[in-house]
Amino acid sequence: MQGGIYYIKTMSILHKAIEDNTKEVRKVTLLGMGINIFLTISKFLAGIFGNSRALVADAIHSLSDLSTDIAILIGSRYWNQPPDVEHPYGHRRIETLISVAIGLVLASVGVVLALEAIKSLSEHKSSSPTLVAAVMAFVSIIVKEWLYHYTLKIGKRIKSSATVANAWHHRSDAISSIPVLVAILASYVFPDWFFLDAVGAILVSIFILQAAFHIAWPGISEIIDRGASKEIKGKLMKIALATPEVKSVHNLRTRYSGGSLYIDMHIVLTPSITLYQAHLIGNRVRDSFLASHLDIMEVLIHLDPHDDHEEDERITEKLINS
Repeated sequence: MQGGIYYIKTMSILHKAIEDNTKEVRKVTLLGMGINIFLTISKFLAGIFGNSRALVADAIHSLSDLSTDIAILIGSRYWNQPPDVEHPYGHRRIETLISVAIGLVLASVGVVLALEAIKSLSEHKSSSPTLVAAVMAFVSIIVKEWLYHYTLKIGKRIKSSATVANAWHHRSDAISSIPVLVAILASYVFPDWFFLDAVGAILVSIFILQAAFHIAWPGISEIIDRGASKEIKGKLMKIALATPEVKSVHNLRTRYSGGSLYIDMHIVLTPSITLYQAHLIGNRVRDSFLASHLDIMEVLIHLDPHDDHEEDERITEKLINS
């Protein structure tokens, strides 16, 4: 009976945490959406009336930010849902897919902007921008850098990979506005250098593509079930071996889902202990993992008797030192 009450309390706490995280995601994303709407319209108009192709390109970048805000608002309703019969591991991969989608959208924007800028250079269509465009680029840098820090803080606190990805999207917008500002001011001061505006647009595209890679690659690695790094696996081995009864560890497998780590491993115990004792030791090892600061979601431990693995201690030492 007590176990049932404990389970109910645990699930209640879990559901409340999920609801709170969803609210946080939606709050910070709605804020970013409002700012992106303002910046998209303002930079586009300032780019048109200020004769700046680079600022128009930057406005389109802000528009891509807006599209990812919408994707997160929709996805956050689903990825934080608890496990169910059809999804026993939960729904966190939805968040992963959205992170990858953000990166791909960003990459496509970067490619299109670069091609347009190169075309304008080849056709000599660039013209000298005005100070209106410079002022708007400066405002964009300040606003998006603040939004980056705010969104990143929330994303890390609630451990939301999509929110962190969106924060880096904001940072890419802030960084991309810097060469825009420099190009506009240089073209304004030196009218004969009007081509710098298009060059600025190309630099914006490079920054966008770089940000797209950093956003999409972790999600792609997760989808193809890439395991933890050697450093993380070494820490996991040491955590398991910190339990005195554990003779050695082998068959360690890891994978990520929604930024959290799932672990499968075999631990080797003295064969003379009872099944109940082995079960308690396995629970202690699992609790040690969950109490670490490695953002571990779930641990599956298989118990092996020491007689079946004479070389395990040497293998374990080799894995730790590799």
